[in-house]
Amino acid sequence: MSHQTGIRANDALKKFFGKCKGGNIRVFKVSIENEQLSLAKFKEAVGTWQEDFDNCILPLVEDEQPSYILYRLDSKNTSGYEWLLISWSPDNSPIRQKMLYASTKATLKQEFGSGQIKEELHGTTLEDITLNGFMRHKQAAKEPAPLTTAEEELAELKRTEVGVSVDARHQTLSGVAFPITKEARQAICGMLDDTYNYVQLRIDLDEEKIHLASAGNVPVAKLSQKVPTDSARYHLYNFKHTHEGDYMETIVFIYSMPGYSCSIKERMLYSSCKGPLLETIETEIGLSVTKKMEIDGGDELTEAALYDAIHPKTNLHQPKFAKPKGPPNRGAKRLTRTQQAE
Repeated sequence: MSHQTGIRANDALKKFFGKCKGGNIRVFKVSIENEQLSLAKFKEAVGTWQEDFDNCILPLVEDEQPSYILYRLDSKNTSGYEWLLISWSPDNSPIRQKMLYASTKATLKQEFGSGQIKEELHGTTLEDITLNGFMRHKQAAKEPAPLTTAEEELAELKRTEVGVSVDARHQTLSGVAFPITKEARQAICGMLDDTYNYVQLRIDLDEEKIHLASAGNVPVAKLSQKVPTDSARYHLYNFKHTHEGDYMETIVFIYSMPGYSCSIKERMLYSSCKGPLLETIETEIGLSVTKKMEIDGGDELTEAALYDAIHPKTNLHQPKFAKPKGPPNRGAKRLTRTQQAE
């Protein structure tokens, strides 16, 4: 349920994006309607961005209904005015709506212009998206989070970048437990109640968090198409099948790493985060993973491969061990005669 579903800005919203470059628009709200990104409301600037903040933003939000709010700051860069993107996703809104908006945000940023978005803010309550809430968010972002010993070692390795082998993902580093975003947790919970049969997770290498990449219901025949060819991913898939006449549902965790097209840092982080992520999925969220797989590309992810991984074939007729021949040109076997006592 990412931009691959075809959710794009409609023509009216694209025209409005051009109007925003003039500097008169202070804020506008975008909603998903009829599988399109649509302009809902907008307001023009009156005072400074701090003075307009609460008066412009708070009237735009609706309870139980996610939306995007783009708020123009007074600063500029080479692309023009800089903007704040607010992702409004109240706790009491339906999970499907949350997932739809979370996985379409990248498309909105791309079509509006990522270079114009200076700040991002995620809000679940009104207090999160007030001016005070935004300032608290900015202050918290400046404060470094406490690191575990393993994270400190990893940070030091990233700073020095000395002597890292090309096969760094096989180093015996302790697992690093990056935080999982709320959207990613909700998507995994969606597999518990059969809302989704597929969830894809990605690591933000700069933010060092595990985000939702996509979630939905994917036929097994199209599962291979979900595997990126240029970046690593974690996948969770509910493989529904029959085995020996019994219907079965099996949760499979798939770690895809497309060879060495990824950077050393990406390979290292995905490898070291895998164990803690699995522990969180099974222990905290309660989703039982039956089978774990590692693949290089989507062509390895077929229905037959999943079935064989879950139900490996056993060979009941093992061939007898054949005694190897001796070395060639060994000559005749010597016989030793025992001496008889006189």
